[in-house]
Order: sequence, then structure tokens, then C-alpha cells
Amino acid sequence: MKYLLILAVAILAALFGLARMSARTPDRLGPVDGRLMGCPGPDNCVSSEAEAPDRRVAPLPANGPVDEVMARLAAVIGTMEGAEVAEVRGNYLRAVFTSRLWRFRDDLECLYDPRAGRIEVRSASRVGYSDFGVNRKRVERLRERLADR
Repeated sequence: MKYLLILAVAILAALFGLARMSARTPDRLGPVDGRLMGCPGPDNCVSSEAEAPDRRVAPLPANGPVDEVMARLAAVIGTMEGAEVAEVRGNYLRAVFTSRLWRFRDDLECLYDPRAGRIEVRSASRVGYSDFGVNRKRVERLRERLADR
């Protein structure tokens, strides 16, 4: 029983430590040469610009003036659980999603290409190896909500 208690405390301490680490905004965010950053090594990121099939999601369809598309995108993201739109700069948007229980933070980035009629998207966890499909589900939920508007 004593060892189970020690193990439980160690696990909780590790989770709180990871949550604290996820509070720091990564340095490598934002578009570079008209593209979003690639997905890092761990299996906790999806992107419409990824080449690996297990990391790839389809871009979001969009048409219209940049300011209107970005305003609609920000409004839809603002309705999603745990979301906070952190930055909108021209055709780029970054939102932070915070999990309810452990307060882990994930970054969602969107880059609108009006000529192509699509929004490139990248969703990545800040810490951990696997996200258990959370980022992919988030992008698909966003796709559904945008289609409803």
C-alpha cells in the first residue's frame, strides 16, 4: 500500500510538472516563407502541410476577403472548449487550447491562402509524446463548425 501511494504521488508530480512546462509558449510558431512550421518528432501534432500520412490533415476550405475569413475563423474557434485566440495577424491566426483537468496547452495555427481558397492548419501539443488523437479531433471539429457557418 505504501508503494502504491508513493507511485501515485510520483505520477501526480510528473503530470503537474508537464502542465507547468506546457505553460511556456514555444519559440517556433508562426509562418515562415508562407508556410507553417513542420511537426516535431513526437506523435502529438497534425498539419495540413505534413507529408507523413499519419500527421496529415486536409486544409480547411475558405473563400472571401482575408479580414472576413479571419474574423469568422476567430469567432468559431472562440466557441470551442478551452480555446483562446492568442493572435490574429493578417492571414495568420494562433489559438491556445487548455485542457480542463491538467491544464496542458496546445497550439492551433491557421494560415489563410485566399488564392488557393484554403486555410492551412497545424495543431500541436506543447509537451508529451502522444496526444491520443486530440489534435486531429480538434481540427476536424473546427472543420465541422466552419462548415455549419
